[in-house]
Amino acid sequence: MRPRAWCGVLAAVALSATACGGGGGEAKKADDAGAAAGAKAGFPVSVSDCTGAKTTFDAAPQRIVTSNAAGLELLMWLGAGDKVVGTGFPPGKGALPGEYAEAGAKVPVLGKTVIPKEKLLGSGAQVYIDSFSSMKNMGKMGDAPTAEEFKAAGIRHVFLKSTACAAMSKSARTDLSGVEADIEELGKVTGTSRRATELVEGMRKKTGEVREALKDVPEDKRPTYFLFDFDAGTKQPMAVCNRQVANAVITQAGARNVFADCEGDFKPVGWEDVVAKNPQWIQLAVRNRGSQEANDKAFDEAAAFLKSFPATAGLDAVKEGRFLRIGSERTTIGGVRSADTVREIAHTLHPDRVK
Repeated sequence: MRPRAWCGVLAAVALSATACGGGGGEAKKADDAGAAAGAKAGFPVSVSDCTGAKTTFDAAPQRIVTSNAAGLELLMWLGAGDKVVGTGFPPGKGALPGEYAEAGAKVPVLGKTVIPKEKLLGSGAQVYIDSFSSMKNMGKMGDAPTAEEFKAAGIRHVFLKSTACAAMSKSARTDLSGVEADIEELGKVTGTSRRATELVEGMRKKTGEVREALKDVPEDKRPTYFLFDFDAGTKQPMAVCNRQVANAVITQAGARNVFADCEGDFKPVGWEDVVAKNPQWIQLAVRNRGSQEANDKAFDEAAAFLKSFPATAGLDAVKEGRFLRIGSERTTIGGVRSADTVREIAHTLHPDRVK
């Protein structure tokens, strides 16, 4: 059996750490330039955290730190990647879209996993983009700074609410509106709202086409679906519940998450629970290993486990090889490519309808 890797649900594959440097004079010039451009970019703007507390920005930040590759990728899509001065959970080779791979590899790594508290507070960042609800939830690998400590360090704390606030949501997530809101909010913060609008419109076009193609497929005729988070461990499977982004992706793709009745984001379940659900399709969700060859090997290992494990070997989906090989990050962490994941799943499950 594999040990549970609680961070596997949300983390990007880590590379080696590098030092984070910066010059005070250059940072001051960047701050001044950002302030001068603020009024022209529609500032001031206010954003909220998971509890609704507001943070106001008078200008676009010039020094940003991201908790993991999810925030980093979003900033690159928005055209603000050059403002990132450090990240945790850095993207593995091949994890970022090709056009951003080179720039992503140059971002200083402040932590191979969770950024150590002292390093984060001393990073010189003006903003910390956080994909996690609490660092204490990430396998006790670090303690999150308090609101007072962030304030003392001059760091604004911005959450990607589609992931960080998922467990606090009062209703099931069945579409990508939360992800789209994150993109629009980051666009406001970084002064790239026009680009954010373009990205969201592109996502809505893709998901809208899928929705139209599947509009006459009754809910009870849509195939059941289990996301097997291989890297969360095989001793006890981790269910994707109805507040998680993956539930929205699965639902929009025309499938029924077998654990959609689970309140929250993630929940450990038993293999007997999976067997009782008898999913028609199983996603082999593995973290990006850094190369296609390594990813294929991990997918093969996940499939081999399900075929050899007595509890799952008899499932129809396993016997008939109804597997989807889609990385966990692309499904459980919201981003621009979430719409592509919707289309990929929909095409696999409904090939005659979604080309």
